[in-house]
Amino acid sequence: MDTIRVKEKGKTKMVAHRGVSGIELENTMASFVAAGNRDYFGVETDVHATKDGKFIIFHDDTTGRIAEEDISLEENDFSRARSLRLLERGTEGGYSDMQRPLSLQEYLRIMRRYDKVAVIELKNEMAHAAISEILKICKSEYDLNKIIFISFSYANLEYVRKQLPEQAIQYLTGDYSKELIERLKRDRIDIDFYYPFLNEDRVKELHRNGIKINCYTCDDPVDAEKLIGWGVDMITTNILQ
Repeated sequence: MDTIRVKEKGKTKMVAHRGVSGIELENTMASFVAAGNRDYFGVETDVHATKDGKFIIFHDDTTGRIAEEDISLEENDFSRARSLRLLERGTEGGYSDMQRPLSLQEYLRIMRRYDKVAVIELKNEMAHAAISEILKICKSEYDLNKIIFISFSYANLEYVRKQLPEQAIQYLTGDYSKELIERLKRDRIDIDFYYPFLNEDRVKELHRNGIKINCYTCDDPVDAEKLIGWGVDMITTNILQ
């Protein structure tokens, strides 16, 4: 199995969603290396704060969907989450000793190794101290100019903007309104929009207001070609390349 090629991408950049999660298990070293070895602009991931103030790469709040045990990430220490074996792709319910949740530092080192833009989703609304520590880790492990922070929590992004006035950040949303556009303009925050709710007029309006557009999560090449034709800046995808 391989990625699905989009022939003409124009100026639109492709972002691998949780790594190349259409091929490898999401948010694992395998999925990130698969993205690193392809021509993706960026590689998206998700970061949770654990109970002991460390940071783990995982999408869900709980682990049961892809791990051998179901625990809450934010109610357990990093070492407990790290000990879990994850699903092995291509097996029926098999778990691999080689597939375990990564730390934020490990993800960033893979991005540095392959020179990819790190697109980091801050999961849930985080304490300011946790965000500050994430920013500190990112600065020590990688180049902040090669990182985009995204979140469904606007408060998370406001805090990032306060700490890093020039940082690239994007608000994850499926909502659209004049009020939101004005707020994004004021705070100099770009958008990561749910693509089925996007249309050409909205793309034009966002761009007129100086707002860059990422959109999630498009796996249909026909839809991707439409988005590219509208001029979106980025497409986040599990399988397209």
